Amino acid sequence: MSVRALSFGAVAEIYERFRPGYPAELAGTVLAFAGRPVRTALEIGSGTGKATRLFARAGPTVTATEPDPSMLAELRRHVPPSVRTIRAAFEDLALDERFDLVYAAAALHWTAPDGRWPRMAALIEPGGVFASFGGPVQLTDPAVEKAVHAARAPFLDRDDVPSPDGTPPENDMQWPGTELQVSEWFTDVRQLVFPQRLTLTAADYTGHLSTLSAYLQLPPATRTEALTRIERTLPPTVEISADVITHLARRRPTP
Repeated sequence: MSVRALSFGAVAEIYERFRPGYPAELAGTVLAFAGRPVRTALEIGSGTGKATRLFARAGPTVTATEPDPSMLAELRRHVPPSVRTIRAAFEDLALDERFDLVYAAAALHWTAPDGRWPRMAALIEPGGVFASFGGPVQLTDPAVEKAVHAARAPFLDRDDVPSPDGTPPENDMQWPGTELQVSEWFTDVRQLVFPQRLTLTAADYTGHLSTLSAYLQLPPATRTEALTRIERTLPPTVEISADVITHLARRRPTP
């Protein structure tokens, strides 16, 4: 796991405050896709538990895993007692238990690509479900986006996370669907989008930016200067697109 992947713990409370959550219908859609009762679920890279809470309310017994101790501590403050929590990276999870559902919320791109899908399959019951969801937060006003890009340019060329397999954003099927489609372990791959439009104050938008790994990798003084310059370019409120791109797949039955 990269240093960048473990950079969020320093801002765990800010992450909880400023990162958008997930639409309520997401959990219902994932569980309906299973086509059978989903009693157990494993979450990879749970962060502060925004998705954990959603799935725990939907019925399954959730095991939430998170490698960063500060993020895990924040998660434990927000999830119900029924959620089992484990400090571990995906690559370090024991393969002695299988789940009806394994899912990752804006975390799969931090897992190591080597052996990702055989390991994932080993954690899922045959015929069970894998789900991954997330997506970039983008300003909807092109003029505001242009101004933010100009303010950010001296510090960062980009602040998003590129597609792990290089899939261009205009492709119909995005990552990880592209990898799932060619994996021998999974079938019935689907991509769904849950649209979200949110209005944020300028301070809340820069608060969100302060939780992105690109900014967290900057020296603290440089990060503060970059975010201050960006906030000065913003109108009092901004509209963002926070669409949740969701990928679903079914674990192939054991022959």
